[in-house]
Amino acid sequence: MDSVQRRRVTVQGVVQGVGFRPYVYARATGLGLAGHVTNTPEGVVTEVEGAAAAVSAFCERLAADAPPLAVVDAVDHCEVPVLGGAGFAIIASRSGGPARTLISPDTATCAACLAELADPADRRHRHPFITCTHCGPRFTIVTGLPYDRAQTTMAGFPMCPDCAREYADPADRRFHAQPVACPACGPRLRLLVGGGGRVPYEPTGTDPVAGARRMLARGAILAVKGLGGYHLACDATRPEAVAELRRRKARGDKPFAVMARDLAEAERLAHLGPEERDLLTGSVRPIVLLRRRAGVPGPAEEVAPRSPDLGVMLPYTPLHHLLFGLPGDPPGPALLVMTSGNLAGEPIVTEEDEALERLAGLADGWLTHDRPIQVPCDDSVVRVCDGAELLVRRSRGYAPLPLPLPFPIPATLATGGDLKNALCLGEGRRAWLSAHIGDMDDLATQIAFERAERQLESVTGVSPALLAADRHPGYRSGRWAARNAGGRPLVRVQHHHAHVAAALAEHGLDGGHRVIGVAFDGTGYGDDGAVWGGEVLLADYAGYTRFAHLAYVPLPGGDAAVHRPYRMALSHLRAAGIPWDPDLPCTSSCPEEELRLLSKQLERGLNCVATSSMGRLFDAVSSLTGICQYSGYEAQAAMELESAALRASELPGSSPGRLPYAFDLNRPAPGHEAPVTADPAPLLASVVADLRARVDPSVIAARFHAATTGLVAELCVLARERHALDTVVLTGGVFANTLLSSACARVLRERGFTVLRHRQVPPNDGGLALGQLMVAAARGVTDPPQRGEAHVLGGTRQSA
Repeated sequence: MDSVQRRRVTVQGVVQGVGFRPYVYARATGLGLAGHVTNTPEGVVTEVEGAAAAVSAFCERLAADAPPLAVVDAVDHCEVPVLGGAGFAIIASRSGGPARTLISPDTATCAACLAELADPADRRHRHPFITCTHCGPRFTIVTGLPYDRAQTTMAGFPMCPDCAREYADPADRRFHAQPVACPACGPRLRLLVGGGGRVPYEPTGTDPVAGARRMLARGAILAVKGLGGYHLACDATRPEAVAELRRRKARGDKPFAVMARDLAEAERLAHLGPEERDLLTGSVRPIVLLRRRAGVPGPAEEVAPRSPDLGVMLPYTPLHHLLFGLPGDPPGPALLVMTSGNLAGEPIVTEEDEALERLAGLADGWLTHDRPIQVPCDDSVVRVCDGAELLVRRSRGYAPLPLPLPFPIPATLATGGDLKNALCLGEGRRAWLSAHIGDMDDLATQIAFERAERQLESVTGVSPALLAADRHPGYRSGRWAARNAGGRPLVRVQHHHAHVAAALAEHGLDGGHRVIGVAFDGTGYGDDGAVWGGEVLLADYAGYTRFAHLAYVPLPGGDAAVHRPYRMALSHLRAAGIPWDPDLPCTSSCPEEELRLLSKQLERGLNCVATSSMGRLFDAVSSLTGICQYSGYEAQAAMELESAALRASELPGSSPGRLPYAFDLNRPAPGHEAPVTADPAPLLASVVADLRARVDPSVIAARFHAATTGLVAELCVLARERHALDTVVLTGGVFANTLLSSACARVLRERGFTVLRHRQVPPNDGGLALGQLMVAAARGVTDPPQRGEAHVLGGTRQSA
């Protein structure tokens, strides 16, 4: 007879709120084992007792056969004394001790719940909060660990007898599903209109969803409470409604995202490959940036003016499906604008009272409910580049899943940047990026930042002993770190070094060898006080040298040059020795008095910090070409330049031989410690010549992309010749431009380089905190480095 054995099994990872305990229960009882399973801050802990062969079978494929939403990081088991007894039970969760389990992100409504939602015979027919073990809210409702109903925002909704019976039945799909509820015991939906949202909308026989659908059909703008905050919604096919939403939200020309009723509607509007289809229909349901179909009727031009892309997502909550209508419902909208419920630059609104106040000037009605949102969480934004997912904004559906690290680090907090802020906590071999927080200029965003930091510490159990921040002396994220250090070390990390380090970390590189880091973005504080942004760094985690950069030009008026790209174009022309002739689009777009003052400003160097920014060069060429003179949102001029290039017959890397545009490389003599500089003066002269030859702006845009691709290749080849490095990292917000990213990667690979691009974290400042974390940790876990800013706070050696 087989001997009796008892083993304690601890499973760590995303194992709470995903049906793991019911799975363990079924597995143990199926093998005839006795014992129990419980949630603890360390993970799911199980004790099983029975025949040794059955105990072994229980342990062997415990991770491999786990529920679909589970992510198992580790399974540890050890033998413990036999206790005897019979039966297997799920026992009350244990609290106390450091949190070591992981919380699941929120997930889209599963097919089984959708079938019940549409079934008139089901007791959850049309229930806006239908959920089960396999779908629904998780991260946004968690108030503490372990993950039990009492530590979620569902704690205030006692289960009715029917829900309690399902919750306790191991054979039921809702066994220990913490958000479970029904119309009898769950949250309540309300539609409010008029009087600042204080008047219930309750015409006879009308439920809130039906009333909301009617309002949308009439062109109204609704504030709709979702998983991680409020959306502002309107019918995307009504130009007047979209234009009014844009006006109220002070959106400028920034594209809106749309929610399509189904995949067929999305495919009618944009080109979909298999990767895009999987993203749209998977459990995450992010906004997917898709290339628009030309000439197809659909969303009004007001949705995404002059953009080659359309941000599309599919319904991911029961309420979304109800808004579009179930089978048999009157016809409803096929396409809704779904944009964050906030004013431009503010964080997303989550509380009803806050929504009624802050969205009073934006919404005509509020479709709201009484389930609190604990964690604000915007929609994630992704695109597909060369067949792989590229995150543009990492938030709902991804946060708070941790990223594995290539080496263990001390407990560290990195505060990120001031644009697209996300913070990062790390300890051991895990790093947790927060959900997207936003731009730190706004006080409300700074408050949201502090709340996010506290919440992330709570759910991870990490108490940071080390802090990291951007080196910019004016960044609010860095000032927060300095104020809250409390005697803990604070490491200041150069902006572009952090970008490169983030890419190294997500690719699992331990930093044992330097890479060629091509970091192109709009702005980053340089060691010399200039605004960097067109950088080629030779870097590892410990430090870097500045191998090459774009030649400096004045940034006249700081933000004024960002919002009015013609100022950047005129600055570049002056630096290149090209006259400001009135036939040039940038000259004619600049008001006469401003032109006169700008000339004096540049001549005297007043409020003209030097910049090497590639993002600003994109702005300059966009203006010079006549494509964009006023930028109403971040990177508008650069995005419209990319859009123009996509319409051209010439594309980057499409034709071999000498490029029609080129940069002039200033290479220091051997032994001179100075970086290579890339001067765009000859490129700008070629652009002017093409303009006067009536070359189409789309061709000019494509030639500029090709020249930039050629520059990247030439500098990387030069770095390899001088330093024997053959791995290139493409990072920074400019590489969200898939036309440029794809061309650079292709040309570099043709030249024998290994090319690393971002996939799991954004290339823009949304991924900055991960890189800061790794650089700060490297200072503490390695010998003092001999190069770069990792040990010299005042600067780096600048050598080629």
